[in-house]
Amino acid sequence: MNQIKTFSKNAQKDFSLIDHILLYKSEYACSELMERYKKSVYHMILKKVPNQKDAEDLTIETFAKAFHKLALFKKNHAFTTWLFRIATNHTIDFMRRKKIQTTSIHSSFSDDQGAILNLDLLDQNLVPDEVIINDQKIELVRLFVNQMESKYQRLITLRYFDELSYAEIAQLLNTPLGTIKAQLYRSRILLSNLLNNKRQHM
Repeated sequence: MNQIKTFSKNAQKDFSLIDHILLYKSEYACSELMERYKKSVYHMILKKVPNQKDAEDLTIETFAKAFHKLALFKKNHAFTTWLFRIATNHTIDFMRRKKIQTTSIHSSFSDDQGAILNLDLLDQNLVPDEVIINDQKIELVRLFVNQMESKYQRLITLRYFDELSYAEIAQLLNTPLGTIKAQLYRSRILLSNLLNNKRQHM
């Protein structure tokens, strides 16, 4: 006879938050779910990637992946099991990318003149010609950012162009840190979708 699997109150709370995210696109539920597990995910990643900034970014990216695939989550096991597996796989992928010293923004795109711009940047000091090309790539990404809602534009600008920390953005916008992180994960997904649409219509 099959036994009915029971879950702790903590796991059931996770299921409730997940339902709110899927049904209502609740940023509050996203923020609360991140607050519950971000420290655990961060410390797990930090054991494998001994750089605090990388570990922080990987933590946010882990939640971005988890939220993006949340409809695939099955309630036959705890959310934490699923989340930590995503974190582990994402960290392994990051470590593999580090070995070839590249930072991929995305694939190639064409500018207004039809020139192909490859957005895979070498992680090294740029010579003058490369600086010009890099500036063109940044401007191309800015064009996509400008197509987004104003709140997402501002968040991406503050984080990736002005290079402010999550805490600094939260203080500047007088917004809870968890909310900032949840909105940033959403903005990154939206930007990724814009870039993917551009690539598909080339």
